[in-house]
Amino acid sequence: MSLNKKIVSILIKKKLKLAIAESCTGGLLSSSITSVSGASKVFLMGLVTYSNQAKINILKVPKKIIQNHGAVSVQCCLSMVNNLSKISKSKVCISVTGIAGPKGGSKKKPVGLVYIGIRKDKIVKVNKYIFKNRGRNYIQKATVNKALELTHNFL
Repeated sequence: MSLNKKIVSILIKKKLKLAIAESCTGGLLSSSITSVSGASKVFLMGLVTYSNQAKINILKVPKKIIQNHGAVSVQCCLSMVNNLSKISKSKVCISVTGIAGPKGGSKKKPVGLVYIGIRKDKIVKVNKYIFKNRGRNYIQKATVNKALELTHNFL
């Protein structure tokens, strides 16, 4: 059974709801969950907060965080997942922010840098990854796979 199917199955069994806020994956993570039959029982919302403005206005990420640390930072990812939890009232939340490329990277923040945040009840974890720069699609898919793996392990 694929990870997305396992996750939906576990969420149904445990009667938990899931919400996702994603940036660099542009909805791919939400799509992988909603492609599973029965997902409507557990999936509350998927927000694609691609721009800084959306992160600030919709997810209530403080402007200062983005100014001081950037949208691709542990601080932003943490704020995204914690505020998503408040907005959605969901027990399980995932946030993703990163640089899928091919442009936008720097020495400090290379293309392939991704932060994935997961929150279950009051337990929150943010993980940092640097995926090989094998193109935008590769980075997006690798991010989705890693987010599914982390979520499965977290549940």
